[in-house]
Order: sequence, then structure tokens, then C-alpha cells
Amino acid sequence: MAMPTDKPPEPLPGARLLFTLDPGYVHLNHGSFGAAPIPTQRAAARLREEQEADPMRFLKPPGIVQRLQHTRRHLARFVGADPDGTALVPNVTAACAVVLGSVPLRRGDEILLTDHAYGAVGIEAARRCAETGAAVVQARVGLEDDDDAVVAAILAATTDRTRVAVIDQISSATAKLFPVRRIAAELHRRGVFVAIDAAHVPGMIDVDVSTLGVDAWFGNLHKWAYASRGTGLLYVAPAHRDSIRPLAASWEYDNGFPANVEFQGTQDLAGWLAAPAGLHTMTALGLDVVRDHNARLARYGQRLLTEALGTPAVRTAPELAMRVVRLPPGVATTPGAASALRDGIAERLRTHVAVSAWRRIGLLRICAQVYNTADNFEGLARTLPALLRAR
Repeated sequence: MAMPTDKPPEPLPGARLLFTLDPGYVHLNHGSFGAAPIPTQRAAARLREEQEADPMRFLKPPGIVQRLQHTRRHLARFVGADPDGTALVPNVTAACAVVLGSVPLRRGDEILLTDHAYGAVGIEAARRCAETGAAVVQARVGLEDDDDAVVAAILAATTDRTRVAVIDQISSATAKLFPVRRIAAELHRRGVFVAIDAAHVPGMIDVDVSTLGVDAWFGNLHKWAYASRGTGLLYVAPAHRDSIRPLAASWEYDNGFPANVEFQGTQDLAGWLAAPAGLHTMTALGLDVVRDHNARLARYGQRLLTEALGTPAVRTAPELAMRVVRLPPGVATTPGAASALRDGIAERLRTHVAVSAWRRIGLLRICAQVYNTADNFEGLARTLPALLRAR
């Protein structure tokens, strides 16, 4: 097997020791659930100890409100969002539900998605349409379409009935970077509310939400920003904040966005409050160093696996640490087959990856994080072809 021409980055000294991942597996699927480093885990544990020592004191306003505001300011600034227009949320699925539930819809209206949209976003859009009589419209965007083609495909699916569009910034199953600033500008000219699903953005790539010109933006910090699971952000533009409807009308309901979204009854807030520890860990390693390492290693792994499988290469934005490799024809072309292959790779090769069936094309998704090294991808490239032949 010929090696790729570009060399992988050197391992980051001590980075692997920051994580408590099971050494019995190779972890190449950071994008699904992330992995919190030890400093984040310890910060959350200390906060839970404080909470359990005196729940009344810990959860009683105004103290808890002020602590959440401080955390929110820290996290919002990391992504370039206005802290006063940003709410902490459990994940982008919850944020999408808030946004779609806040945009007025009626029979005949349309919600625009692309065929790269995350499955749960499609489910939420369908649910909203069932409630209102609106319809979901899906724009078909090619896996390797350039920015001009992406914008053209989305505009071709837009009609005078399109009321809201949910567009990925980095798609989950296909690891495609969308030109969201251009898309938002074009859709706004047509009067469309633009929401951006940025589940994989915080931590992976640099972002300045304030410059995107979107109506809503939501991202997870537990994937690539080293936060505890269940930590996300929802930004809403000033013109729409008064119309945001939270999932439940809790005690902060009358105080408006963002407090009315953040406070949803009794919940464990330790993970949210510990999130700045994750950002501190990343900046201590060097934010640019982490991003460069991960992007270069993912690119190396993608080239290696593409060559090993003998499938067409998938062109990917160079800054992404999450990439897809085409599987051979006929492999993992249905959701069931994709799940079975993912589980088989975990069981037989002791390696965690993501596998999806997109347009009946099997895609293997790999991720690179600071705990990964080149030999993780080299080992998979050596063993995966034989596993596929044996199926």
C-alpha cells in the first residue's frame, strides 16, 4: 500500500494523557459525542459536589443566574456571538426545536433543508410541518459542489413560500463546509429566516457569528470544544429575540431571551458551568496548534483510507478535522447496512468510526483529535479492506 505524499503532523506531547478514553479501542469518531479532557471532567465533578453539598444555595437565584451569565459570556465570545443574544442549550437539536417553534408557519409555507441536513433536524422540521400544515423542501447539494454550485442549488429550491431555512455550516454525515455567509445574504433578499446548524463548528474551526448575517445560529461545545456532553449555544439576532419561544415556560419565562431558554426547570448545570475549563485546556495546548494538528491528521487519514479502498477521493475543505471516505460500490448503501458496518468495525477492528448511507452511497467518516496519531489511521487502512472483502 503506497503511503500518501503528505506527512502527518507530529503527535502533541502529553495530549493523549488529557483524556480517559478506553485504550482498548482506537477512537476516530470524535465528532459524534466528543470527549471531555480531564480538566473539564474534574471541574464538572467539583461543581456537582458543590451542588450536592447544598442544592438550595447552588441553584437559588440570583447566584446561579449570575454564574450562568458569566459562563455564557465566556462561551459566546469564543464563537464571536453577542452574549446578550446567546443562550446555553443542551445541544443543537434542542436549539433547532426552539427556533423552528418560534418562526410563524401556516399551511402552504415551506421549511428549506438540504440533503446533507442532520437526521434529527429533519425530524423536527417534519414535526413542525405536521403541526402547521407547512412542508419540508430539500435542496440537493452535491458532495463536492463548490460554493457557487451550493448557493445555486439552495436558491433553486427556494420559492415565494419559503419561510425558514436550516443550513449546515459543517454537515455531519458528509463533512461538507457550506458558505453560510453567502447563503444567508441570498436568502435574506428573498425574505427567508436563516438558521445555521453549526453542531461541529465551535472548536474545530474559527468562527465569528457576529459577521455571518444570520437570524439564528446553534453549535455544540461538547464535540470539538472539550466541554461536557449536553453543552451548546443558541444565538438569535436582535430582531427575533422577543419572539423566541422556549421549550417550556419556566420561572425565567417573563425575563425573555436568553434566560427563558436557559432555565427549563431543575437540571444539572455543572456541565455548562465547567465548559470554560475545556476552552482553557484547548488554549493551553494552543488553539491554532490543535486545529492545525487535527486538520492535517484528518487529511492524512482520508488520503490513506481512500488509497487503501481504491475509491474516488472526496474533496474536503482543508481546515476540517472531520472527513469522509467513499466506501466501495454496494457497501453500506442503506442505513441498516451502515450501522451494521460501523458496529462490525468496532467489534472486529476495535476502532470507532461513523458510517452513513447518503444518496445510497456508503460513506466512512473519520475524525482527528489531539489524542490521535498517524498509526491510528494506518492501522485502519491496513485492516479495513480485508474486513470489507469478507462481508
